[in-house]
Amino acid sequence: MPSDVTRFLAVALCALVPIPSGAHLMELVSKMQLSRERYLVVQEIYRGWALSGFLVVAALLSTLVLAFQLRGQPGFIAALVAFGCIVATQAVFWSTTYPVNVTTQNWTSAPEHWQALRARWEYSHAASAVLNLAALFSSIRAVLAS
Repeated sequence: MPSDVTRFLAVALCALVPIPSGAHLMELVSKMQLSRERYLVVQEIYRGWALSGFLVVAALLSTLVLAFQLRGQPGFIAALVAFGCIVATQAVFWSTTYPVNVTTQNWTSAPEHWQALRARWEYSHAASAVLNLAALFSSIRAVLAS
């Protein structure tokens, strides 16, 4: 049986992780309409956001511990789904978002095909936001079931 601390951390961290990706999702429509120059200026607000990666790692670990402690009990599948959703956000980041960051030098430059890169970057963050919300809902389900 998971401890109250494990349950709390899994839900709390899964609640914090969608904040950055949710911000990206909420601003997607407006940012897709920006000119190249304005887009590069707006992208400057993300300096330092890499630190939110610590939250992702913590959420990943806490949901894994929750799933491990719930194995064979109600809530196990939901905890495993929460963990899987966070793993999926990492797959999206490393396969889609990160290569765009490298190509654009973290959006300090915009190559000729910048609009295609912008679409990849923005939609990858939107996908992560949806996956992070699914992780949150699954972690809540796991805790309620346990």
